[in-house]
Amino acid sequence: MSPSTWWLLIGLCVVTTALTRGAGPAATGGRELPAPAVRVVVLLSSALMAALVVTSALADGTELRVGADTAGVATAGVLLWRRAHLLVVVLGAAAVTAGLRALGVD
Repeated sequence: MSPSTWWLLIGLCVVTTALTRGAGPAATGGRELPAPAVRVVVLLSSALMAALVVTSALADGTELRVGADTAGVATAGVLLWRRAHLLVVVLGAAAVTAGLRALGVD
């Protein structure tokens, strides 16, 4: 792609983000959301983060696959679930991924 195409794409992303972020306050008109709506909105960020982690861990270009990086993400998830220190989580995930790649698992 040419540089001008990239800049156009970036500009469109900026405009889309601004419109999306402004739609909520414009739609509510300064009113508070009902309690059920607030509970849903609070859960959306966790659902989005989970979707991003899953697609990053399982996607390899155009196809889904399980490999060393998937095992590293799974290790990090288990360590976080067990409330390990963040440094231990990062080092554990890196060690599992590196170890599997050293063994030839891609």
